[in-house]
Amino acid sequence: MFPKFQKYACEGDSVTVAIDGFTLTAKIYRDDNPDNPDERQDGFYPSLDPKSAGYIGPKSKRTLARHMAKAERVMQAWKNDEWFYCGIAVTVERNGVQLTHEFANALWGVACNYPDSDNSYLCEVANELTADALIEARNVLETLLESVA
Repeated sequence: MFPKFQKYACEGDSVTVAIDGFTLTAKIYRDDNPDNPDERQDGFYPSLDPKSAGYIGPKSKRTLARHMAKAERVMQAWKNDEWFYCGIAVTVERNGVQLTHEFANALWGVACNYPDSDNSYLCEVANELTADALIEARNVLETLLESVA
């Protein structure tokens, strides 16, 4: 399927793959939701409280401190613009004609350049979007061929 994105990826980066005569492109778009990670993710900060969304289980205070330090590193990296939320959109074309809408096959809110990540999840997302994108492209192509017949 899709090759991996770079370990450090940027908005606008893309990867392509050829499948059954179609060219598929997965592209990174910056997510326009400006919320910080702790505002977007319930339980971003770890807790020993079972009623909290960040509950990490019956762990020691030392374990809690380790989890909290990681959350704080992630937030600092966010504030330093070292990672961002993005959308991965897959488009399909054939013979240079784009058959799918730019954002018809996309997933938003994906972490790009997340600390201690190699961005392999970006490729996984693109691969998961591939089947639906190909179905849509084949349907569009069939409709186009019927209209000229």
